[in-house]
Parts: sequence; C-alpha cells; structure tokens
Amino acid sequence: MKSTDHRSYLKSCLRIVYCLLAVWFTASFGCGILFRDWLDANAPQIGNAPFGFWMAQQGSIICFVILLVVYAFLMNRLDEKYGYSENK
Repeated sequence: MKSTDHRSYLKSCLRIVYCLLAVWFTASFGCGILFRDWLDANAPQIGNAPFGFWMAQQGSIICFVILLVVYAFLMNRLDEKYGYSENK
C-alpha cells in the first residue's frame, strides 16, 4: 500500500470518528444538559417523563448504541475501499 493511500485512509477514519463524536456530544451533553429545559417546554413527553429528562436518561444511551452500529458499518465500508477488509 502506498503512503498516500495510508494517509487518505487515516484522514477518512478520523473524519468518521470526529463526526460521530460530534453527534454523541450533541445527543448526550446538548440534549441532556444544555437544551434540557427547552426540550422539556417545547417537545412532547415520552410516557410520563419530559423529553429533556428522557434524553438525559435513556435517549443518549440509545443514541450511543446506534452510533456504534453506524461506526462499524462505516469502518467496514472504508476498510473494503482501501483493502483492509477481512473478507478477501
């Protein structure tokens, strides 16, 4: 593998990681802490809990699990593109 291929693979890998970390930060810290009062006032309730409280307790965990699945999918696709796939 060429050095330029390795650099572009690393750059693409870091782009995926940083984007997913930004989504995780927004879901956990943003929705759970920063925007909680606004979400409580303007978003519908989930069961008997306000939406901001629900996002702080359950939504961020669900978002994290979804991000794990998305990360695995994107990295498998990136590995196949650059020849690092386990299925050769």
